[in-house]
Amino acid sequence: MKLIRHGESGDEKPGLVDARGGLRDLSDHVRDIAGSVLSRETLERLRRIDPESLPLLPPATRLGPCVGGTRNVVAIGLNFTDHAAEIGADIPPEPILFNKAPSCLGGANDRVILPKGSAKTDWEVELALVIGARASYVHANEALSYVAGACICNDVSEREFQMERGGTWAKGKGCPTFGPLGPWLVTLDEIPDLKNLAMWLDVNGTRMQTGSTATMIFDPAQLVAYVSHFMMLEPGDVITTGTPPGVGMARKPPRFLRNGDVMTLGIAGLGTQRQEIVAFDDWTAKVAAGEPTH
Repeated sequence: MKLIRHGESGDEKPGLVDARGGLRDLSDHVRDIAGSVLSRETLERLRRIDPESLPLLPPATRLGPCVGGTRNVVAIGLNFTDHAAEIGADIPPEPILFNKAPSCLGGANDRVILPKGSAKTDWEVELALVIGARASYVHANEALSYVAGACICNDVSEREFQMERGGTWAKGKGCPTFGPLGPWLVTLDEIPDLKNLAMWLDVNGTRMQTGSTATMIFDPAQLVAYVSHFMMLEPGDVITTGTPPGVGMARKPPRFLRNGDVMTLGIAGLGTQRQEIVAFDDWTAKVAAGEPTH
C-alpha cells in the first residue's frame, strides 16, 4: 500500500493511493496514519479495503508528512561509501547518529524556508524508514518486522549551523521545514529490495545527486537494530538513512540553496518530491499577507 496524509498543515487526514494513482480518503476507517495504525494487524486490515469504495480526493490535494505523531527522528550520517569519499571522510566503524527535530517535518511539496542567518543550506535525498512497532534491543535478522514502511526524506541541512557553530549536528538539521517526508508511506511488501533503490535530486532542473541504496555502509535492517540498542523506538518514529554523493557542500565551488531555487527528488518506487526555497523574510511577508505557507 501507499499511505498518505492529506489536508491542511496540522489537520491532516488519512488516505491511500489507488492502483491508478488516485488519492483516496481513509477517514471512515482510521483516525490517522500514526501510532497503532502502523501495526502489522491494522495495515493488513487496511489492505483488505477496496480502494474504489473510498472517497476520491481532488488531484491537487495537499499531502502532509506521510506519518503523524512522530516523536523521534533519528538520522544517520556518512552512511554511503561514495558520499564519504566525496567529502574526504573515513568510513565510520559504527553508524553515526544524530537527531532532527520532529517539528521540522513537512509535506513532500511544501516550501522549504531558509532560516534567519542561513548562508549554507544544502540538500540530501534519503531513504527513510517508519517504525510500526515498539523496538528495543532487536536483532538485524528481525529488525524489518518492526518497520511499517519506507518513504523519501529530504534531509535539508544548514552546513554553517551544523559544522561551524560548535556542538552537535542537530543545530543545522532541525530547522522548520527541514524534513519533507513522503509523498507516500510505502509498505515493505511493495518494495522489492530496500538495498537496491535508485535515488536522485535536481536543483532548478540540474542533476545534483545520483545514487543508490546499494552503496549504503550499514543497510536498513542493521540501522534499525543498531538504533534500538541506544533508544526505544516507537510507532511513527522515523530513521532517515543517509545520502548518496552530490551534496552542495562537496561541489567545487560549493553550491548552496538560494531564495527561489526549486528542488525535485525521488527514490525508485517511493514517488517524488518538489520544494521551492523561500527566504525567511519573504516567508514572513507571505504569512503577514495571509498567503498559504505550504
